[in-house]
This record gives sequence, structure tokens and C-alpha cells, in this order.
Amino acid sequence: MVRLIKRYGGGSRKLYDTEESRYVSLDEIAAWIREGQELRVVDSGGGEDVTSQTLAQIIYEDHKRGVAFLPTEFLHDVIRRGGRAIQENVERVQAGVDRLVRASVEKITPVSGMQEELDLLRDRLAELEASLTQLEDHRPKRAKARRRLRRAG
Repeated sequence: MVRLIKRYGGGSRKLYDTEESRYVSLDEIAAWIREGQELRVVDSGGGEDVTSQTLAQIIYEDHKRGVAFLPTEFLHDVIRRGGRAIQENVERVQAGVDRLVRASVEKITPVSGMQEELDLLRDRLAELEASLTQLEDHRPKRAKARRRLRRAG
């Protein structure tokens, strides 16, 4: 469920959590997000969605405190190219994940193919053993028959 936060105007830019019916800080909102909470921040006056500005403010405040988790190069790209930079980075990461998955599947596929080959070899070995057993069963009869023929002849 998406948590609704209302941002009230004025110099203070207060944030009001509609779920708990109380004012909250940016730090509390950041903690909720880190815990997996989805939220939406709307301006109380016009209903405008200001979630991205609020999230950017959280990132800014973290950087001010020395908690810089976004590389400077990435921030430069975001400013230069806007949303395209983020999309390109997401696509690059996705491509890397796809490559890893493909490589893993390629390593697994021969193993599963080997299992099929082992099963086939077991079947063929069982057939060979059965054939040998039949030959051994018939062999003494033939030897006896030859001996009888030699004696008779």
C-alpha cells in the first residue's frame, strides 16, 4: 500500500503523514523507504505530486551529512541528461544481469544434458548386460550340443 504524505507550503514545508495523522520528518520518510515502504507526497494546496522533489531532498540531506551513496559521476550524468541518465544506467545494469543469467544457464544446460546422456548410457548398459546374460545362457547348450555331435560323429 502506498503511504500518502501531504506537504504543506510556507517556509517550513511541513510533511504530514495521513496514515498516522501526524507531522513527520524527512529522516522518518527516508527510514520508511529504506524499510520498503512506498509513498506518495502531494502538495496540500494544489494536489500536485511532489514525491520526486521530496526524494531528491532526502538524497541532498544525506549528502550534506556525508552519507554520499550516489557517485558524483552519476549525479553529473543525471543533471546533464536528466531522466535519460537514470534510464541508461538501469538498462546497463539490466543488460549485465541478463548476461549473468545467460552465462549461468549456459553452464547449467550441459549438466542437464549430461544427465540425459547418463540415463541413456545406463539403459544401454542394462540392454548389453541382458544380451550377455542371454548369450551365456545359450552358450552351455551349444557346447553340450557340440560335444554330443563329436561323440556321435
